[in-house]
Amino acid sequence: MSRDEMPRASLPADALSLPGRYYTDPDHYRREMERFFLGGWAHVGRQEEIPSPGDYMLREVAGESLILVRGDDGDPHAFFNVCRHRGTRLCEAASGNFAGYIRCPYHAWAFDLSGRLVAAPQMDDLPHFRREDYPLVSAAVAAWDGHVFVNPSGNSRPLPEHLGCLPERFRPWGMDQLRLGKRTTYDVAANWKLLIQNYSECLHCPGVHPALQRLTHFLSGENEPANDGYLGGRMSLREGIETLTMDGTLRRPCLPGLSEADRRMVLYYAILPNLLLSLHPDYVMTHTLYPRAVNRTEIVCEWHFHPEAMSAPDFSPEDAASFWDLTNRQDWHVCEQMQLGVGSVAYRPGPYSSREDLLHGFDRLVRVDG
Repeated sequence: MSRDEMPRASLPADALSLPGRYYTDPDHYRREMERFFLGGWAHVGRQEEIPSPGDYMLREVAGESLILVRGDDGDPHAFFNVCRHRGTRLCEAASGNFAGYIRCPYHAWAFDLSGRLVAAPQMDDLPHFRREDYPLVSAAVAAWDGHVFVNPSGNSRPLPEHLGCLPERFRPWGMDQLRLGKRTTYDVAANWKLLIQNYSECLHCPGVHPALQRLTHFLSGENEPANDGYLGGRMSLREGIETLTMDGTLRRPCLPGLSEADRRMVLYYAILPNLLLSLHPDYVMTHTLYPRAVNRTEIVCEWHFHPEAMSAPDFSPEDAASFWDLTNRQDWHVCEQMQLGVGSVAYRPGPYSSREDLLHGFDRLVRVDG
């Protein structure tokens, strides 16, 4: 299916937003963490962050500390950050290199990069002790176009099934070729679902984002029906606007695989449960959501560019980053205000407009009461 043939979404005339407990109840939040983050494919970063064998990065997903490490086989592996001896955290640094072994700092049990126990001091004289019985507890890990995802439970369907047609649709952007230009982390006092819902509509754009509205009209958006693995659509740039920066001017070449039609649009997709993917003519922006509490979400925002553009003497990510930092902070503010509102005894579910179809589709995925 081409981007010009994208199906249109629809919703019932009586569609209502979710009850307040979906955003405020700690018990409901814990169930969501088990269902979507421990039981699904959570985005945790980029392959370029662990380029060589032994390189690792730590990620906290739904309260679990995970080690993402490049193995000797060249593939990324994921392990719970828990020693099989006494449960000690194996490492504390956010990133680094294991130099061949993952060694516990407590009793020096050592594991190779595939998770096998290779050294257990003072244990070999036990008659029934076998090293092969104590590998690190692993999490499923998969990569797509430079992005790394983990499924801690190992029970989810394969990542390609979760992504559906998106790999083919997004192929022209060549995301695996792009490299990090800038990273900013935000701490937002709002439930993770409010952030996804806010990202998935632009009716708020004229009032909340005047700078964005000057570059792309809020009614230019076209959504495809919500999928159980993702939801999203596209928006068109205004006449004379080349990309989304403060002045809408290109300061680097468009990404090399894009058609003329691709260069006139921006694609916004939420890869559930926690990757917000924005595809622009000359860069790709990602937001990775890490829920920390029912009313708090850490957001890692990154801007990725083509290496040839980054090699230019005058390259700077700031034209894109400063525009989106302004836009992000406007979004985070209204999301925090929504979080306060849905916690009020006066809150009642309100009606969705015909332009909020993705929100209703997302609600159908997260509802537990039909």
